[in-house]
Amino acid sequence: MKRLLVLAAAAALASSSGLAASALAAPPSPDRPAGHSSDIRGIVHAKHAAGKPSRSGSNLTYHGGPVMHSNKTYAIYWVPGTNGNTMSTAYSGVINGFFANVGADSGKTSNVYYSDTQYSDGAGKIAYSSAFQGSATDNSPYPASGCSDPVSQTNVCLSDAQIQAEVVNVAAANGWTPTVDNQAMFFVFTAKNVGSCFDPSHCAFSYYCAYHGDFTSGGVHYIYANQPYTNTVPSSCGSGQAPNDSDADSTLNVTSHEHNEAITDPDGNAWFDRTGAENGDKCAWIFGTALGGATGAKYNQVIGTGHYYLQQEWSNARSGCVLTGT
Repeated sequence: MKRLLVLAAAAALASSSGLAASALAAPPSPDRPAGHSSDIRGIVHAKHAAGKPSRSGSNLTYHGGPVMHSNKTYAIYWVPGTNGNTMSTAYSGVINGFFANVGADSGKTSNVYYSDTQYSDGAGKIAYSSAFQGSATDNSPYPASGCSDPVSQTNVCLSDAQIQAEVVNVAAANGWTPTVDNQAMFFVFTAKNVGSCFDPSHCAFSYYCAYHGDFTSGGVHYIYANQPYTNTVPSSCGSGQAPNDSDADSTLNVTSHEHNEAITDPDGNAWFDRTGAENGDKCAWIFGTALGGATGAKYNQVIGTGHYYLQQEWSNARSGCVLTGT
């Protein structure tokens, strides 16, 4: 994905949270390619947003950085439950089930995660090896809006610095320790009607649906993703299908996008194409052929015991988008 260097984000986190911070990555943007010094990976473009990465063209190339050879996932649900900032009843359960199913099917060739195994770094190839480590719900109030977004449905706007602070605080409260070998990832799921921006012009729902990145705080390196509640504005971020009859279905589509991109490019210096697009970018909003389900509830992935409707991921082996194998 493409990104923008905004050093103010690091300063804001250090001052607002009181955390010792160093080498904090800046918010994402479409204006700079993956691998640019001091930036982080960025965005799943909203469906209507201009400037989507090309879905054709060159394969991904390796730029020397590490990949996630295996991965541990953690889910954070930040949901105060006031002012309309709630989640549907099944939301966290469906998402937790998804992460558990992705882990249960580790090593199989039958879902989109296996496509990552063709990529490598100096220590070897990526293994399809995922393990869900658990979730936590944070009912604490949101801080004062750290940004201002143009979407009328939102009533609070979180900055990237505030999202990063939530990762650090919840991880510490639950004894979750990021691994030193780049193998742990934290997903922050915010409630309905909650927006976020990485600069005054680029915000959730009007421009993006999710993003991933990395930062260092207190000498600890974190890989994370910001996962807004996609059905706040389904016309921008909805997948159009809900095989689990839940608002979580559309969020899982962009969660899978960010998860696969972090596996292949956690620090922004591993695998991306000549335009800066990562594997998820090149296939964003391309779902392939459904396996079953009625209209509005179709699925194209059977992972563990679950049915999901997820975008495809880029395969260098096929020079195209795939749902299974490499």
